[in-house]
Amino acid sequence: MTSPSRRDGALLAISDVHTAFEENRAVVDGIRPGSPDDWLIVAGDVAERAADVEATLTLLAGRFAHVVWTPGNHELWTTPGDPCDLRGEARYRHLVEVCRRLGVSTPEDPYPVWTGPGGPVTVAPLFVLYDYTFRRDGITSKKAALERAHESGVVCTDEVYLSPEPFASADDWCRDRVARTEAMLDARDPSLPTVLVNHFPLVRDPTRILRYPDFALWCGTEATADWHVRYRASAVVYGHLHIPRTTWHDGVRFEEVSLGYPREWRSRPAGPARPRQILPVPEQTS
Repeated sequence: MTSPSRRDGALLAISDVHTAFEENRAVVDGIRPGSPDDWLIVAGDVAERAADVEATLTLLAGRFAHVVWTPGNHELWTTPGDPCDLRGEARYRHLVEVCRRLGVSTPEDPYPVWTGPGGPVTVAPLFVLYDYTFRRDGITSKKAALERAHESGVVCTDEVYLSPEPFASADDWCRDRVARTEAMLDARDPSLPTVLVNHFPLVRDPTRILRYPDFALWCGTEATADWHVRYRASAVVYGHLHIPRTTWHDGVRFEEVSLGYPREWRSRPAGPARPRQILPVPEQTS
């Protein structure tokens, strides 16, 4: 899956590579830059086991000039049989240290600045969870929303494998992450636009096409609804939904860049998704 050869670099992005699947590992093994100056954003859900996350990021960091990572929900799972049995915040911090050893940027590091074509822009990897505020219309509480989801049989596996420790709940952890992330974004160079990278969509609209609407509860937070405007985003990169597409919100381009599970991408005429070009802006989206 070599990208077309270019003289100048590009800022590329992919997410939800789920390398626990052999077919997805083969897809990732085929990902190569089209220029020695290419950067790659990996917007979460690399794998569930910590060793698989490390192996995948090691491979990609060895090929691209720079790799930027933010966690998805699957990296935060503590699954049976994983030798790394850390939970919650401790698991996240472990993965941050793994990335730092590899030279991969994380949400805990100073935001890198892309100075290639389409730049300069601040590339901001964000770790913002969900707080159950993406609810069905007319449902006003988390309790009622979760009851509705259980009744419909649509409950995210996070409720089993994703621990919020040391926080009491995922929404408590989310509120902490929102506050920490706002502080980092407020401290960035305000003269530069941003590329905001989060595993979950920053606005609710992309979730409205979900086949199972109750799943939106595990897809983001209303607290980030204005970040693409507030932080001068030239583009927003996300995954999680496994619905790769380009949408526009308040004039800002949102790119869902997921590969997804083999059963999903096998059914697409174009086959598995390639890393999507974020900058320079592709001609068909400019």
